[in-house]
Amino acid sequence: MADAAPGRRPDEVKSAARVLEVLELLGTEGARFSLAEMANTLAVPKSSLHAILRTMEARRWVDVDGSGTRYGLGLKALLTGTAYLAGDDATSLAGPVLDALAEETGEAVHLGRLDGTDIVYLAKRESKHALRMYSAVGRRLPAHATALGKAVLSRYDGAEVQRMLDWPLERLTPDTVVEPDALLAQLAEARLRGWAVDDGENSADIRCVAVALGTGKGSVDALSCSAPKSRMSDERIEEVALAVTSAARSLSTLLARLGHG
Repeated sequence: MADAAPGRRPDEVKSAARVLEVLELLGTEGARFSLAEMANTLAVPKSSLHAILRTMEARRWVDVDGSGTRYGLGLKALLTGTAYLAGDDATSLAGPVLDALAEETGEAVHLGRLDGTDIVYLAKRESKHALRMYSAVGRRLPAHATALGKAVLSRYDGAEVQRMLDWPLERLTPDTVVEPDALLAQLAEARLRGWAVDDGENSADIRCVAVALGTGKGSVDALSCSAPKSRMSDERIEEVALAVTSAARSLSTLLARLGHG
């Protein structure tokens, strides 16, 4: 379960902040909560929270399960998330590029965005193979444990990366790089060659290659290609990296024409 809500800024409106805290809790955890669980997690009186939830339920931002006791995200949250993707330039332009990259490699490809210390999947194309990785649009993963995240982080210098991440880093698999010096060395290598690798650091049996969009350190988006280790040898990683680099360059060019990057 998520930690209690962080302290609010002095200029925040309390009632509005509480509504957003409910949405952030339900969206981050991806699970249903009872009134008592939410009140405890958010440090909000149950009576106040109950009134907020009734309003949010009436407006379809949350819904309640069949028992009438556990709350989850409602249809309005889905519609708003879909509208965000439809209105986002990178996501809108990425479709044909992702299609072509998936066709060329035969593997799962993603567009991801750095959000705080995490990477969020914005778009995905499935692998053509029966054996494939699990992922979904909207999924969040620690940036340090993903090729997408490391591709973006490689655009920043070591001091900036150390300020950006939450230390100590979370270990997702035995191969997740969590030591500062080792991670910074990986990022330096990615910076030199232009692409980053996740070698079983997020999911033990998956290897992934990613390239950040744009040319400057302001980039927060990246493209990636992922496959089981059985299909992603060292030699194939080099081939896939060339394909992902070309795709990222194409999408970056499209975005530049709109005034991005």
